[in-house]
Parts: sequence; structure tokens; C-alpha cells
Amino acid sequence: MFRWKRLTAVAAVVALGLTGCSAAGGDSSSDTASQTLNLGVIVPATTFSAADANWANESPYMQAVYDTVLKADPDGTVEPNLATKWSYNSDKTELTLTLRTDVKFTDGTKLDADAVAQNLLRFRDGVSPNKSLLASLKDATAVDDKTVKLTLTDSDPALLTSLTQNAGLIESPKAFSNKDLKTNPVGSGPYTLDTKKTVVGTSYVFEKNTKYWNPSAVHYGTIVMKVYQDPTAMLNAIKGGQVNAANTPNNNSIDEIKASGFTIVNGELNWEGLLLFDRGGTMNPALGNVKVRQAINYAFDRPALLKTIGQGYGTVTEQIFPPSSVGFDKSLDTHYTYDVKKAKELMAEAGYADGFTLNMPSSAFFGTAPFSLLQQQLKEIGITVKYTDPGNNFIPDVLAPKYPAILMVLQQDPTDWQLINFQIAPKASWNPFHYEDPKVNEFIDTIHHGSKADSDAAVKDLNAYLVDQAWFAPWFRPASNFTVDGNTAAVFQTGNAVPYLWNIKPKS
Repeated sequence: MFRWKRLTAVAAVVALGLTGCSAAGGDSSSDTASQTLNLGVIVPATTFSAADANWANESPYMQAVYDTVLKADPDGTVEPNLATKWSYNSDKTELTLTLRTDVKFTDGTKLDADAVAQNLLRFRDGVSPNKSLLASLKDATAVDDKTVKLTLTDSDPALLTSLTQNAGLIESPKAFSNKDLKTNPVGSGPYTLDTKKTVVGTSYVFEKNTKYWNPSAVHYGTIVMKVYQDPTAMLNAIKGGQVNAANTPNNNSIDEIKASGFTIVNGELNWEGLLLFDRGGTMNPALGNVKVRQAINYAFDRPALLKTIGQGYGTVTEQIFPPSSVGFDKSLDTHYTYDVKKAKELMAEAGYADGFTLNMPSSAFFGTAPFSLLQQQLKEIGITVKYTDPGNNFIPDVLAPKYPAILMVLQQDPTDWQLINFQIAPKASWNPFHYEDPKVNEFIDTIHHGSKADSDAAVKDLNAYLVDQAWFAPWFRPASNFTVDGNTAAVFQTGNAVPYLWNIKPKS
């Protein structure tokens, strides 16, 4: 569901509608660019500042108004975009990009190498939850108007892919000092945000950029992104024909959606379960004991959780590396069987025979069932889970960090290096305690600098080690479902919560 799961807690059902927008079927004109796409989204735009941008469920907002340096095909293959070609030096610590010369921002200024360099540095130094994508960027400089050089502190195997995502978003430098930077984007993308028609947090209206350099990527005259943070509200919008396409926040209503004439486009993008952040025991000493973390893994009846929470749509897993990874090992998915007796034995061996209290955040976005089941199953082994609802501060509080463990649905990245630097490495965004294990660091160094054979072997070893050390307690890989009506087609995007915007099109 998430390419980055930007989960904000939801306090109320949002009922949406826009006066003057086309019906969900769109314009029947043969000129598809005159049609309107009503796109159902599950989170509002956190910001339109490119330097601080989120991705995943917020990627449609960003892709509407900005271009990225490079572009990813649905299978993840990196293709030219603003940069037409690129090359590395011998040790891959310098990347040289050659840019298009026919691109203008919507404020009329021309794209050049200095604009790209400034944007990359701003993202590295910004507050995006994905800023670690450019952690290796030492400097970015303009060689000439159409050539930009990226100097790295060390090679970055995922850099090209990162430049297809929010790390590669390019905003007009003239907009950097604008007071409305967060709400009025100035990019070179296929659409412009109509701020007069937009209701922040509820609906966002984008109009076709008639001067866009790549008109073949523009499939609609207008795109209206309607926010439905409540699963029931989204289902009602789909059944009522208020949207042409939508991301589905869970799998509870797939049969109803299909019965409404919608088609499901899906894949397994994420893993759902617990992130046991406090592996050093600084906030909750019990989690610093590997036997306690292993006990937590034994406490979960994963097939039952998949059936109850995921409606059976997905695959039980105990590892965070996806099947596409060289490190994936199917046998690891049965490393921890559901065994309450074994879990209690491990708790006793760790000195917690009488249990302990575990504070965790909750979020209305997930619904109540996952939290209730988690609480119930951990209670069986003596762990009392107490929840706090941080409201709209769910993500900031989690990453602060204010909790030793959380329930989450988190991405399985398209590259192993991205996954490592997002969830595992000492500076990873989703390792907020910055926990380090010398053995993990050794694996990461080999993955980074070793030969391909050594790197691949190290990914396998790292994955097995993380499962054995119970850094996480995954439950399953849920099927992530995107749905389209009979007039709309979409292509699933590897590693992202929703299809990329240019791959959502009217059916011919």
C-alpha cells in the first residue's frame, strides 16, 4: 500500500465532492487530454515543497507538478527524463548528468544545471522522511548550463533509482523564498495546481500545463485528487462513481469494489507487522533482550492475522526483504512458528516471566482490528500493550522517536540498498534509535563495497541475521490494491503505493 507509508492518523470521515467537475466517467471526447481524472487518494499533501516532499501515497501530488531528474518504468528500470544521459567515474563517487535544454518552469524560468544542483542539495538538507536517499551526496555543482556533477562521499548503488523519486524532484529556484512554498508549487511538471479551486486537505485540482515539454505524458486536461482518509468514505466514493481510480487503504471491501464494476490492479509492495525499534533497550529494557524479541515473533498467529486483517489477500512472511531481493529466503518465512509455550519460555529465560508493559502508538487509519489482535496475542505471553493516539503526529512522533515499538505497514523497496538505508542502517529513517550491531554493519559494508557475488551473499546473510535477531516481527505482505473504473487503465508500479501518474490513462 505504501512506497513510503506516510500514515497520518484520521480523526473523522471526510465526505468529498467538487462542483463543476466531470462525472467519474470523464469526457467522452476522443481528445483524451480534455478529460478529467477523479483520483481517490488516502492522504492529503503534507507539503508541496520539493525539498521536503513525501513519496508513496503522496507521489501523485508531486508528479503532477514536478519533474524528476530520471524516470522509472513500471518494472523499476531507470530511464531518461530531465537528464538525457548519465555516467559515473571509475569508483562511482562522481555522477555526471546531461540535462534537456527545452524545459521551463511554470514561472517562465529555464531549467539549467544550477537549478538541479540546488534542488538536490536542498533535499539532502531538508526534512523529507526520505532525505536519507541523498545521504551520500557530498556536493552537486553545475559544470555548465546543461551538465551537473554529483560528488559522493561514497558510492551509492541506489542513487539512480532515488533520482526517479522525491529525491529527484526539481522546483524553480525562484520559488525557494516564496511564502506560499508549501502550498503553491512551481515546477516544470505536466500540471499546475489550481490553488483557487483546491481545498487543502480535502481536494486538489490540477490543470494541464499546455507548455509541458513532454505532452505524450499528459493524459487528462484536469486531475482532481480527492482525499478519503477513512476506508468507508473511500469505498462509498468508489461505489458511488465519484472517482475513476483510487488507492484502497485495506482489503476489506475488494468484493464490493469489484461488484461496482471496478478492476483491481495489485501487487505485494509492503510488509505489515511490528518494528521493534528499541533493540538497545534504552526506552524499554525488555526489547534490548533478543529472547524477548524472539518471543514476540513466536506469539503471533500470522496466517490468522492475514485472514482477519488482510482478508486473506497477501502472503505470510517473517522477513522484510521481498521476493524480488537476492536476499529473500522462503525458508525464513517459517522461522518462527506460532508457539505460545515457546514464547513464554523465552520470556522467562530473559527474566520477564511476569511480563512487562509495552507502550505503542495507535492510528485510526489502520482500523481497530490490528491493534486489538496485537494486544490480545501479546497478552498471551505476558506483555501488556498500552496505546496512545498521537493523532496527526503519528509519523513525527514515531520517528522522534517516542515509542519503543510500533505497528506499521512499511515498504519493501525496489533495491536492497534502498531498503537497507531506509529501515536497517544506523542512519536509516526507520531506525530512529540509530541502533547499531557490528555484525550488521559488516554485512552492509560488504553489500556496499564487495563484488557482486560477495554483495549478494551478504544480503542473504543480513536477512537471515535480522530474522534470527528479531529486529522486526513481520506478519504478512498484504496485497496492495489500486482500483480503476471501466473507462480507466493503470499499470502497477514496482515498489510504490500507487501507479505513477503518467501510467494512469483513459481507455482508448
